[in-house]
Amino acid sequence: MVGDAIADRFLYGSIARVSREAPVFILRHEQTQTIPGGAANCAVNLAALGAHVSLIAASGDDEAGRELRAKLESSNVDSKGLIESSKLKTTTKVRILAGQVHSTRQQVIRIDYEDAPLSDGDVRQRLNNALQKALSEADAVIISDYNYGVVDESVLNLLRDVSAKRRIPVLVDSRFGLASFGGFTSATPNEDEVENLLGEKIESASQLEKSGAALRQKLDYKALLVTRGSQGMMLLEDGVAPLHIKAVGAESPVDVTGAGDTVIATFSLALSCDSSFSDAARLANYAGGLVVMKRGTASVTSAELEHSIINSET
Repeated sequence: MVGDAIADRFLYGSIARVSREAPVFILRHEQTQTIPGGAANCAVNLAALGAHVSLIAASGDDEAGRELRAKLESSNVDSKGLIESSKLKTTTKVRILAGQVHSTRQQVIRIDYEDAPLSDGDVRQRLNNALQKALSEADAVIISDYNYGVVDESVLNLLRDVSAKRRIPVLVDSRFGLASFGGFTSATPNEDEVENLLGEKIESASQLEKSGAALRQKLDYKALLVTRGSQGMMLLEDGVAPLHIKAVGAESPVDVTGAGDTVIATFSLALSCDSSFSDAARLANYAGGLVVMKRGTASVTSAELEHSIINSET
């Protein structure tokens, strides 16, 4: 697992009164939670499903970075490859959730603390060394790119080399730059990301089939799994008719934060165990249906996944 680790912080408060200084609510702080986000959330999802996972990422020598590492270690994620440096600032996303005393807390604002894209040569070398070591034993690799610079051309060259030599699946989740990640096994973009990549509005399933197939071929992937929210997923596989997978679970999600991490974690883990693309996609669909019913950045366990599948078939 290589990519941009994020500290997701959730600050909960109850509305106490309206401020006399400005027409805004005053929140009485209740609790603050720090949860692994980005590549770190994907790693936690893999561990929750029973995988042995090593995270290759970077963080600052700061409170958020230390909390992030502690959470990863408590989730059984190998974080020796989480490179810490005083020259970096841990990417942190603070979500403030508010509500009346006895009501459900709702997100009212998000504050992002971001560093400049990674450029330190020493940190880069340490990252690449950690990645090379982890790749020697990996059965699959997930690239989690949020445009903070961990995944650069040197990382991609390492991954393309090991993918060619060992023929292990390498899957991509890139928020902004999927077009630059060609030549790997698969990716899991959502429908909006496909539209942005192709520069067109997709208005029907048949159009998505055609456009998605063109994107898969352009990126030279064996398969492309497009997530479609309440409409489920669509798998586009080389030489196979498009597979439409209906969404499972409740129609109205509780929280979609980090759901993409759960999907690609499940999809990749299944492929690393020699599953077919179609079976791996179906498992990922179940996992996605479970995680969106949990609040905040969450994960799905193997027991939850098994229970969901068994219940759906009875």
